[in-house]
Amino acid sequence: MFVYLIFIASFFLLIHLAFNYNSKAVMMNKVPGPKLSFILGNAPEIMMLSSVELMKLARKFASRWDGIYRIWAFPLSIINIYNPDDVEVIVSTTKHNEKSSVYKFLKPWLGDGLLISKGEKWQQRRKILTPAFHFNILRQFSVIIEENSQRLVESLEKCVGKPTDIVPVVSEYTLNSICETSMGTQLSDKTEDAWKAYKDAIYELGPYFFQRFTRVYLYFDIIFYLTSLWRKMKKPLKSLHGFTSTVIKERKIYVEQNGVKFGEDVNDDDLYIYKKRRKTAMLDLLIAAQKDGEIDDHGIQEEVDTFMFEGHDTTASGLTFCFMLLANHRAVQDKIVEEINDTMGDSTRRANLEDLSKMKYLECCIKESLRLYPPVHFISRNLNESVVLSNYEIPAGSFCHIHIFDLHRRADIYEDPLVYDPDRFSQENSKGRHPYAYIPFSAGPRNCIGQKFAMIEMKSAVAEVLRKYELVPVTRPSEIELIADIILRHSGPVEITFNKRTK
Repeated sequence: MFVYLIFIASFFLLIHLAFNYNSKAVMMNKVPGPKLSFILGNAPEIMMLSSVELMKLARKFASRWDGIYRIWAFPLSIINIYNPDDVEVIVSTTKHNEKSSVYKFLKPWLGDGLLISKGEKWQQRRKILTPAFHFNILRQFSVIIEENSQRLVESLEKCVGKPTDIVPVVSEYTLNSICETSMGTQLSDKTEDAWKAYKDAIYELGPYFFQRFTRVYLYFDIIFYLTSLWRKMKKPLKSLHGFTSTVIKERKIYVEQNGVKFGEDVNDDDLYIYKKRRKTAMLDLLIAAQKDGEIDDHGIQEEVDTFMFEGHDTTASGLTFCFMLLANHRAVQDKIVEEINDTMGDSTRRANLEDLSKMKYLECCIKESLRLYPPVHFISRNLNESVVLSNYEIPAGSFCHIHIFDLHRRADIYEDPLVYDPDRFSQENSKGRHPYAYIPFSAGPRNCIGQKFAMIEMKSAVAEVLRKYELVPVTRPSEIELIADIILRHSGPVEITFNKRTK
């Protein structure tokens, strides 16, 4: 019996040594990080946590170590960074351009769209889609955004004087904006059930992605696709793909019936843009590219799914926290209103793109809210070759997680980092700041293609709402309980009271 026990103990000891003392593990364990458990490394510390607990643990690790720490759970080698020098090394060139394997969790939904694709495919898709965000097209889109901002203001009429959860309100606004601008389709009462199911499906998928992210064995597709988790995901995925398929089908019919022409009389910068007065949607570029044989139906579906998600959910998150912060900082809110009045005078017309460009303080306020609550709080890259970060050699084959949330809250970059202070982003105060200290839209070659669009949308929404309403706080920043999700979210409703603004 004793011999058997010795044999079993020796067997598990050998596994522990193989898992946690191989050459890659030895390199990684030179980087500071949490203590390894027997055989499983850091996996037990993460696997059983709730989404709220994981966010808190990540913040605990960020405060314990200075800009870098490692997570090791064989075969996963993960380096976590949140200092601008290391961030620059990873994102500033195409050397580490490939998204890490955690993004494959999104593949059943987004396929190989612009967010996930790599190499030549990513370059080709980026080239097709970049003209959609040319200044002239953004100017065209801004008119639609103005109209949707007015609808947002009108929708708040029924909320006056009572606490209102702003999450579904701004989510509908951003979804309608991305549908009408990028997809050429306006949400209507007839499609209400479909787009509400679409929004609900995104929230339903979040916990499923979280479960896969925290369980090492689910990183392997051969295991994941045999689990009940995959079976549960199929229903919301069907809702998501059904909605976007309908959008694509309707736009193709519109293009066919209206004889929209592509690629004629355009210069290189405006490739595929139809330059006459008819409004051009991003989806039109994909349809045009399909006519030229550069993309197929599946590719169009991938990009539409990607843009529908990224174009509405990230901006909705940004607006949610921005409105919450403004409600809790009356002096800032009043200063924005003063700037709006200086710009608009006594006019009651909607603020257009030129008006918004003059509202510099409003832009600072939005930038500061994105610093404290970046919608994309975390990005990740594959390291296909070894790299030196903070004087540690990180082995090839590791994941590099970039924690934007913690980067934006570094006390050595931002004085009193937890304080909401829009003046941080004045021209004077921004001088000399590390170019990779603030990256709410990522940075480098894989930065967010729609960041200018998002800023226009956020500025328009905030300006129009503040012209009509005073924001009174209900949910306080101290009550925010963040969850580990694809997009930064609070665990509950984010409530504000909207009161009619008096002159």
